[in-house]
Amino acid sequence: MKVFLEKIKGSIKNTPPGGNLQGQAQVAKQVNALYGLVSNLYGPDRLVLRAGKLNALQLMRSERIEERVLALQKLVFEDPTLDSVPTPEEVPEIIQKLEDEIADIVARRTVEDEIERKVNEKLQARHEDYVREIRMQVVKENTGTENAQTLKKLALLEKLEQRNLSRSAMDILRPGCFDEIVGQERAIKALLAKLVTPYPQHILLYGPPGVGKTTAARLALEMSRQLEGNPFSGDAPFVEVNGTTLRWDPREVTNPLLGSVHDPIYQGARKDLADGGIPEPKPGLVTDAQGGVLFIDEIGEMDPILQNKLLKVLEDKRVFFSSAYYDPHDTNVPQYVKKLFEEGAPADFILIGATTRDPEEINPAIRSRCAEVFFEPLTPADIKDIVIQAAGKLGVSMDDSVADIIGQYTIEGRKAVSILSDAYGLSWRNSNGSGKGIIISPDEIYEVTQSGRLTPYVFMKASDSCEVGKIFGLGVHGFLGSVIEIEAVAFPARVKGKGGIRFNDTAGSMAKDSVFNAASVFRKITGEDLHNYDVHINIVGGGKIDGPSAGTAIFLALYSAIQNKPIPQDIAVTGELSIQGRIRAVGGIPEKIYGARQAGIKKVLVPGDNTKDIPPGLKGIMVSPILGVEEIINSIFKNNSRLVN
Repeated sequence: MKVFLEKIKGSIKNTPPGGNLQGQAQVAKQVNALYGLVSNLYGPDRLVLRAGKLNALQLMRSERIEERVLALQKLVFEDPTLDSVPTPEEVPEIIQKLEDEIADIVARRTVEDEIERKVNEKLQARHEDYVREIRMQVVKENTGTENAQTLKKLALLEKLEQRNLSRSAMDILRPGCFDEIVGQERAIKALLAKLVTPYPQHILLYGPPGVGKTTAARLALEMSRQLEGNPFSGDAPFVEVNGTTLRWDPREVTNPLLGSVHDPIYQGARKDLADGGIPEPKPGLVTDAQGGVLFIDEIGEMDPILQNKLLKVLEDKRVFFSSAYYDPHDTNVPQYVKKLFEEGAPADFILIGATTRDPEEINPAIRSRCAEVFFEPLTPADIKDIVIQAAGKLGVSMDDSVADIIGQYTIEGRKAVSILSDAYGLSWRNSNGSGKGIIISPDEIYEVTQSGRLTPYVFMKASDSCEVGKIFGLGVHGFLGSVIEIEAVAFPARVKGKGGIRFNDTAGSMAKDSVFNAASVFRKITGEDLHNYDVHINIVGGGKIDGPSAGTAIFLALYSAIQNKPIPQDIAVTGELSIQGRIRAVGGIPEKIYGARQAGIKKVLVPGDNTKDIPPGLKGIMVSPILGVEEIINSIFKNNSRLVN
């Protein structure tokens, strides 16, 4: 450009001011030079078109310098209204103006070209980046996030999956039908009545561990799927979760049970949604169980606040989500996200909760929405049936006494199967791994129990003899009944009227109150004052008595000791004793009866008000309702001809 401008300035150098021939020739050269510059600036073709529009073609072809200068004025200044032909004296000044204007145009054109060049370079760079990004996206869509390293690790994992050593014994021995669930006929019947129906109910299953609650619930759903008229489809889900493992965040960042919202600022939201500032709702297990069963094992261990949130879901049959980041007017929000925020996620399911806790420990609101089914503790006979059934599935033989021995060490079906499996492992190893002719012996069972530090769960406490001042009471811990040995001894006071009563305090204040009640009833029945005796009442083993149900048993032990009347040792008694001599109702009657039967008790005396609580179809034990003290005295002490130990 600098050279070009110097050329323009040189064309007017030494221009004479006059109109002589030499000066005219010089002006003509300048005009021709300017025409050459304008032609280079616009191009010959465009110059002709420009001249035609400005009515300058004839002036350009004129032989007069002045007219050609006028044509240049029209072309350079782009003004078709210029009609005045300049005089020879005006030509040099006009040429000077033309040269300055052409210089400005060239300078401007040069700057514009430079800017255009840089713009093109930027556009080209942007285009190359865009093409590169598109190529990377195509590659990513075709290959995902996989690479040689990740594919190698996947191959290693798949290879490890093929190295299965063996199946779990529990997978083989798990009940496959209701007939294989031993000792729970009543519970299964009640469960089916509440679930296998056109109008299923939410259910709570109570009972000790290892008695088949989970298996029964799963089998009940399978049965319901196969029947016409039931609300469950053939593919109705059975979603199982343990209440002890359910963890959640109050901010609702994580809640595997009900679902949660992953806001853009939290880790876990999808990148494409997070980049757009869109929160992502993620439905939980209650939505996975839609149209089926949500089974929560150990539901009593769930967080109380989470239990209350679950109640809301049971009521609404939907889960609703909220987030401060959700904008319903944002057109970039996907339809499924908008639907979840505005309508919620479906959660229409049947809840089945299982627990080993007492009903009183479960959220009352949940209990009010659920039918309740109680699974019974297993008896030694039930454990024996389970062991025989498991041995058949394993395809092994066992000594006749093996099942009875296992029944002494556990009341859980799962634990009984585990002991048998361990003994099977010992026998298999002793057979050098051949697995042929395996016979499980008592020695192998005892080896398993000794290595596991197991002790007999139930000791045979009952006998056919009679004893003075000793009787069996009944207690309940959880869902397991137990026999409580209560003994009493009485001596004449050294000083009449100054005797006393001793009682082990570890049994609890409730048991001590029962002693005082028994003392009052004894005086009311016999007319004797206990202050004439030194009496010692003992709960064998120092067990703590949580309720007043030992009152009747304490009275009988006291009565037997003072009156020197023997009590049969195959009888157990439960019931609260009032100071009027009546026997009041108590709780846990089914559990107490089962506990007594395990201890070898042949007869159980219960309050008359608990008659409705006596399980039907009892075998191996007799249960007699008693209303008052006189009746129980006649039942135990009259016509008792057995020998006293």
